Formats: sequence, C-alpha cells, structure tokens
Amino acid sequence: MTSLSRAQARRIALAAQGFLDPPHLPPTMRTLSRSVERTGVLQVDSVNVLQRAHFMPLYSRMGAYDEDLLRRAGGGRADRRLVEYWAHVQALMPVDLWPLMQHRMRLYREQQGKWWRNVPEELTSRLLHQVRDVGASTARQLDDGAPRSTDHWGWNWSQARAGLDYLFMVGELAMAGRTASFEPIYDLPERVLPDRVLAAPTPDDAQAHRELVRRAARSHGVATASCLKDYYRMTLAQVRPAIAELVDAGELEPVSVEGWRRPAFLHRDARRPRAVRSRALLSPFDPLVWERERTERLFDFHYRIEIYTPAHKRVYGYYVLPFLLDDAVVGRVDLKADRKARVLLVQSAHSEPTAPSHTAVELAAELRSLAAWLHLDDVVVAPRGDLAPTLRHALG
Repeated sequence: MTSLSRAQARRIALAAQGFLDPPHLPPTMRTLSRSVERTGVLQVDSVNVLQRAHFMPLYSRMGAYDEDLLRRAGGGRADRRLVEYWAHVQALMPVDLWPLMQHRMRLYREQQGKWWRNVPEELTSRLLHQVRDVGASTARQLDDGAPRSTDHWGWNWSQARAGLDYLFMVGELAMAGRTASFEPIYDLPERVLPDRVLAAPTPDDAQAHRELVRRAARSHGVATASCLKDYYRMTLAQVRPAIAELVDAGELEPVSVEGWRRPAFLHRDARRPRAVRSRALLSPFDPLVWERERTERLFDFHYRIEIYTPAHKRVYGYYVLPFLLDDAVVGRVDLKADRKARVLLVQSAHSEPTAPSHTAVELAAELRSLAAWLHLDDVVVAPRGDLAPTLRHALG
C-alpha cells in the first residue's frame, strides 16, 4: 500500500482544490468553470459581514474577479451553469448534478411527515399552481397573510415559505436566483434549467452515490470515507459500496497517510506536487476547511466557526478566516467589511506557532487585495491578537 506523508497529503488536497491553477488575468467564465470543477459546489449562506459565502472560495482561487461572472453562471436558462440545491448544505452546484439529486429529492418527499408535517398538501398544491401561473416568485410575493411562526431562532417562517421550501427540496420547484436582500426566488424547473439537464436520464441510487463519491474524491485528492461522506452529505452506507466499486475500477487507490487513523483513498488523477506556492484567505465556508477534523489532520489547525458563540465566549472572533500561505495555514483574522466607512476591519489577527517571519507582510498584501476587490479604501487593524502589531506595521 502506498504511504503518504502529511505534507504530501496536504499538497495533494490543495492541488485538488485548485490552489495550483495558473491565474487568468482577468479571470473569465472559463476560470470560474475551472474553479467550480475543483470545488464541486459553492456553499450558500446568508451571513454578509464580509462577503456572501459563495463568492469567497472563487476569490481565494481566482483572485479579484468580476462578481457578475458568478451571477451570469447562476442565471438565465439555456446557458445556466449553476443552480442552488441541498448538495452539501444549501449550495450552488453545476446544473448537471440535478439528475444526481433525484434520489435525494425522492427521500425528502418520503420524509415529508418528519420535516414538513405542518405543511398541508392543499397549501403546496396552491403554491405550485401560483408559481406556474405568475412565474418566478419569492415567498413574500406569494404570502397572502398565512400565519407566521416565531418558534425558530433563525427565521420567521411563514406557511408560504415552508411550503415553497418543501417544493424546492423535493424538486417540484427550483431556485431561479435570489433578490438583493437574499430572498430565494422560486420557479418551475423547466423555466430554470437547460433542456439537456431536464432530458438527462435519472441514475439509480447506486449510480448516483458512485458519481457523487467520484466527484468528492476528485475535489479532495486524498480522503477518508468520512471525508467523502461529508462532501455531499451522504451516509457511510451510501459511500462504502461506491468506494469499493471505484477501487475495483482503479479510480481510487487505498493509501495510508501519516497521522491518519483511518484508511484513505487517493484519486487516480490527483496531482502530487512537490511544492505549493499560494496565498489566500479562506472563508469559514470554503470546502478546503468544511470538515474540521480533516482540516486538523491536514494542517494541524484547530478551527471552529464562532458566529453562533456568545460574544464573551469567542476565542478569535465572529467571522474568522484562516490565512493560507504556500501549503500551511499560518494565521487567522476576524474580518468585517464596513461598507459605510469603506474600510476592511481586521478585528483580530492571530498567528499559528509555525508561522514564518514574513507572515504579516504576506497577510497585509492579501488584505489590501481583498479590500480592493470589495471596493473598500483602507484596511484598519484593531489591537487584538499577537499578529496585530506587526500586521499594522506591514500595512503602513
């Protein structure tokens, strides 16, 4: 069995995620497509303290790009490239994943009583007819005064929104886009997706599981069964037979990785670079750091998002981004875009024990680039964290 050092596994993972791809200046739709091919999906999240979650992984791999590229990729119909669905969690995924999600849509329909027990069938039927008649709509546009619930901490769910959510999860509606305030816009799949996608055959469950594991393996480069399971939020019962088939077909190679207790699998097309030269700030929702145990094994970097932690209990801050330099995570910064003042706020800056002496200089350059991409005029560093003084000095 092939043995990999932790450093080799780390470099393989970075290459698989696109951090070795040569830059395109300026980035084009081809660059975006290449990056999405690496990441597989782009997680969507409503937090906008810095930038919406789905925009950031592309920036980390492509550099400063025109955000309209992503809007175009997720818009229109005939030439649409991306569509939202529950592919990891809520995520933008390539449209050709739609047929592979049919088994998941069927499962949600079978589980209606578990997740949507308070959504009556007559409501979903009425909503479906309304969308069919009036076209792409938000819940607010279709909400005719249906009673709202405030039981859930995150949303004030109206019955209309719950009904639309169910129809979306079972595939009877698709997401045409989002409003400027991030509200989902729902429409019929045949008015959202290209004909070729709608006409594609639906794979059986085993075929769908195998293809999702194949894609997860390509995006990881090297991974355990647990890593592969998490990428598209599958179960081990779904993943293990798919791994066995891909090993038999020669697409995956069983390997051992230094410090990993569980067996790992190397994708046959994975690049094995001798070195990685990269510099990037990673969103908390970046696929490179989704699976926190994997992040710890690869980078010796303990990372937890603290958005939902009470302020007085936070260790590093509210919206903390790891800083990747070459093939190591060397620091973390709590960032906020103050759009009114037009400044990028560094609310804390911490280095890792193995951070090189030039970390502050490299981080300062990356923060200036990020600020420019976000149309902010300056970077302001608060005096919190061991890296803050040298970072402030590096920024001048």
